[in-house]
Amino acid sequence: MSNLLKKIEHDALNLTSQERAFLADRLLSSLGEEALTEVDEAWIEEAERRYQDYKDGKRPGISAHEVFAKADSMLK
Repeated sequence: MSNLLKKIEHDALNLTSQERAFLADRLLSSLGEEALTEVDEAWIEEAERRYQDYKDGKRPGISAHEVFAKADSMLK
């Protein structure tokens, strides 16, 4: 690993988790669609299908408060 890459890795690991997530997304996006795996593509299709169901009124919306409350209860 080059010294530049080591420095970038060190600096990136010192970012906040939100900043690291943003950076990871940008880096993965820069690879183009060829970087998507079959699993990624399946999840994208599922998310698009669920969103369309929501827009068509087939799936109710859930508030962020409900989502986070459920996540908190599952993690406890």
